Amino acid sequence: METLVVLGSLLGAGGIGVLTAASARVVAQYERGLIFRFGRVVATRDPGLRWLIPFVDRMRKVSMQIVTLPVPAQEGITRDNVTVRVDAVVYFRVFDPVLAVVEVQNYLFAVGQVAQTSLRSIIGKSDLDSLLSNREELNKGLEIMIDSPALGWGVHIDRVEIKDVALPDSLKRSMSRQAEAERERRARVISAEGELQASKMLAQAGAQMSESPAALQLRLLETVVQVAAEKNSTLVLPFPVELLRFLERSTAPAAAPTPSTTDHAAVAEPDDKPAAIAASEQPKQLDPPDESSTAEANSPRE
Repeated sequence: METLVVLGSLLGAGGIGVLTAASARVVAQYERGLIFRFGRVVATRDPGLRWLIPFVDRMRKVSMQIVTLPVPAQEGITRDNVTVRVDAVVYFRVFDPVLAVVEVQNYLFAVGQVAQTSLRSIIGKSDLDSLLSNREELNKGLEIMIDSPALGWGVHIDRVEIKDVALPDSLKRSMSRQAEAERERRARVISAEGELQASKMLAQAGAQMSESPAALQLRLLETVVQVAAEKNSTLVLPFPVELLRFLERSTAPAAAPTPSTTDHAAVAEPDDKPAAIAASEQPKQLDPPDESSTAEANSPRE
């Protein structure tokens, strides 16, 4: 400021206005100003109105806000030989404006390139299942890989997030079929477990009801009441299986006698032929010839 006063006194009132306009700089709250004097960093200015030496000092402002940098989708092959496309987003901020300006030409471009190469490296080291399920661990590993070189540039990586994992269409169809088969398997297992538990409970209930016939009768009446509550025109009446077995045993025909081998009269004709037809079909037996007539026939004629 003293330098400006001296120069203004030498140039007059008009010169003071020109020097003031040329030397005044405003640094925002989220920025820091680096003062370059003859190409050398001499100071760092905080937010507010700052004065420079005209034609000597030059200020460069550096934003201290968190920068959101999208990483383009990178295509790579996983460790289990699956081609995927993965994109991510990086959140970082500048903690040392001198390093961010002096040590690297463009820290935004540098962080973007490191993020892309690190993302490709993570894809090659991971399996497909890890990319789909263990994203938190992958995000931490990716953050460490990007933050290591960025610290030397005065940049700190706050967090890295993998946004999307694009899979081939054929792999999507295979995964959908696998998921469908897995759900069907679980449904069958659950249904089988339910039937097993129900069968055990029914066996216990049947064993307990068999000890008291009154319980079976009450169960029968309860079933009739449940069916009748539906207001149907047809009433289904359960019939005890034990009663059916009793009727079957009582109405069973007596055992037929075994036919004798010497009794020809006991042999019956087939059912599809009447008795008269069977008798007519029997061969007729010829009467034995008379002995007297035979002798006359054989004697010579006189």
